Amino acid sequence: MTLEKYLSQLNDAQLEPTIQKDGPMIIIAGAGSGKTRVLTYRIAYLMSQGVDAFSILALTFTNKAAREMKERIAQIVGASEAKNLWMGTFHSVFAKILRFEGHHLGFPSNFTIYDTQDSQKLLGAIIKEMGLDKDLYKTKQVYSRISSYKNSLITVKAYFNNPELMEADAMARRPRMGEIYQAYVDRCFKAGAMDFDDLLLRTNELLTRFPSVLAKYQDKFRYILVDEYQDTNHSQYLIVRALADRFQNICVVGDDAQSIYAFRGANINNILNFQKDYDNVKLYRLEQNYRSTKNIVGAANSVIEHNKTKLEKVVWTANEEGPKVKVHRSLTDGDEGRYVASTIWETKMNEHLPNSDFAILYRTNAQSRAMEDALRKRDIPYRIYGGLSFYQRKEIKDVTAYLRLVLNTADEEALKRVINYPARGIGQTTIDRLVVAANNLNKTIFQVLKDIDTVDININNGTKNKLRDFVTLIESYQVMNQTANAFDLAEHIVKSSGLMKEFNKDGTPEGVTRLENVEELLNGIKDFVEGQLEIADSKGDLAEFLEDIALATDLDGDKGDPNHVALMTIHLAKGLEFNHVFVVGLEEDLFPSAMSMNTRAELEEERRLFYVALTRAEKQAYLTYALSRYRWGKLVDSEPSRFIEEIDEQFIENITPKEERRINPMLSADIFGDVEPNKIRFKKPVQPKFKKKEKTKPANFEISAPKKLKKASEIQAPMDASLFGADLVVGNRVKHLKFGRGEVLKIEGKGTDIKAEINFEFGGKKKLLLRFAKLEIIG
Repeated sequence: MTLEKYLSQLNDAQLEPTIQKDGPMIIIAGAGSGKTRVLTYRIAYLMSQGVDAFSILALTFTNKAAREMKERIAQIVGASEAKNLWMGTFHSVFAKILRFEGHHLGFPSNFTIYDTQDSQKLLGAIIKEMGLDKDLYKTKQVYSRISSYKNSLITVKAYFNNPELMEADAMARRPRMGEIYQAYVDRCFKAGAMDFDDLLLRTNELLTRFPSVLAKYQDKFRYILVDEYQDTNHSQYLIVRALADRFQNICVVGDDAQSIYAFRGANINNILNFQKDYDNVKLYRLEQNYRSTKNIVGAANSVIEHNKTKLEKVVWTANEEGPKVKVHRSLTDGDEGRYVASTIWETKMNEHLPNSDFAILYRTNAQSRAMEDALRKRDIPYRIYGGLSFYQRKEIKDVTAYLRLVLNTADEEALKRVINYPARGIGQTTIDRLVVAANNLNKTIFQVLKDIDTVDININNGTKNKLRDFVTLIESYQVMNQTANAFDLAEHIVKSSGLMKEFNKDGTPEGVTRLENVEELLNGIKDFVEGQLEIADSKGDLAEFLEDIALATDLDGDKGDPNHVALMTIHLAKGLEFNHVFVVGLEEDLFPSAMSMNTRAELEEERRLFYVALTRAEKQAYLTYALSRYRWGKLVDSEPSRFIEEIDEQFIENITPKEERRINPMLSADIFGDVEPNKIRFKKPVQPKFKKKEKTKPANFEISAPKKLKKASEIQAPMDASLFGADLVVGNRVKHLKFGRGEVLKIEGKGTDIKAEINFEFGGKKKLLLRFAKLEIIG
């Protein structure tokens, strides 16, 4: 298909920015408006107009998005030209630049990229060596603090020049935070390593301190495109601004209504103020939603309208009306899980849908438990995204630590991980002495190992021999790395290092799984090596593979297996879409989060997060909440999220009666005495409206709950007489929320003790006390 035919698929609003060649431009793209298509076709259009692929820089937020865009571009302009594009995530593109230019900063081209686990282990070692209280200097908190410094471009020097920062750390009882930061930066530098935040900070340093390098890349990248611009942080903003400064052919795409990463340092002002950064900025709006039904789009619009900080746009759709957004109330989080699982099961059966049509989104990972329990009981396959990544598993980290050490013997964390694994008689005391000697001599641990005979260190001869053998082993791998491809080298290391033997020792199912994971890693290296052969300026070597996995995310590795329901946090769902979406746990202090309601800015970010969740749905959205939920082992009362109330009622259908906002009284009513009826001057508050049922509650009925004054919101709707057996007869078909459909086999007992024996589809035969059972007669 020619480019003209591709362009003919665009609507007028999409076509305008696609064929706007020069100058700064911003595309405000509403949810589901086809922004990826516009970005893709714009790049293809630039290439058709004679712009060299090597001169185009496209920055995305996931590797998966970059791959998909490159594949689409390849279909239009040809695979060979598409390979020449500089396209990828901020971190992967800047890592590539640092591989070429890092020597200016004193880093080797094969520097190691530390993941979060590596960084936290190093910080833990530093805190221990400094003799600090690990309860005050908690590793994760220290890591998070240093990460925020780097993303705010606060270097060690800037930290010590900022009395306010130092005072804030002192007030938090961490007065030596600056020393830890200094030690961490020094140790990373000595190890030839950068963490994720360094990839941005060091790129900024490179472009600031070396004008010739900045000029080189300004000249190279004549056209710059940035996806999800609303999620860029200050560090990313400055890099893009510097690179685009010469030609100013910059195109940014984003949606302020989907800015949800403030906790990572994302600055919504980057997109709000873009027009102030450049002269003669062209503004385009993509407002037609191609993804969702009218009801979903209308519901999302009515919620986001409550935000005050936003760019003006009106998202609309020509899609069908579709069913209304369903709002469901459950008594507990367990009931909520059962409702979601049974709804998925019934919808699948009735409409013959695959599991991949369904997604369950939640605010926090902890909410997945109730969902998992319910899905397992229904035998519904599911996958949790955002759990432990494949590359974070211990056995995979063990193998990759060997690979990292072969490339960079200065990598301290990799060396400490493998020097005695598999066990070769080198104890922790020996390792500690090596670390101290390396720090005192300002050498790497591997350099100390190579000079073990001349270094003054208290290690016996037997251990020294083992250390020499280890050095010889690693150096033999380095020799092989000069000629062998990454797969052959990795396979040789797994077998000759003793790792394979170690993994084979454990015959348990877990041990077998570990072995399978290592086999899968080797398969992955093989695929990577073969795939890289097709890419321009790629060697497909070990360094490229390690960089690829260091920057991989959980979603990037998804193979698209259709046989599961997706469970994930809303943050991870950004950019995805599903036919049926369940947004669960919509309760105050959970969503919006109790941690995010201190300021209007925080609350507006939570509302944008809800907007993102709702707009993931194509056909049907479900919003669910529970009246009580287990937190820290205790059952606590909950109230519906304000976001449900903010949806215009014309777009929603309440499956259960709408709940009044519940207020927990802080005093007992008894202390005020009785009020005489003739002195009451105000009308009785309007109670929630319920569907018409019997007006009298059956005698002796009690809700099983702690004996206390009931709140207005806890007053239940009158129950059907059928639930006490008045209308229930043997042979009736009934429906139960937990056990599904069933047939009444027997009824026995009197009054409030009436029981029914029912044969359920899922629960088998059950005897239920009818005054407590929640049954619906369906036939």
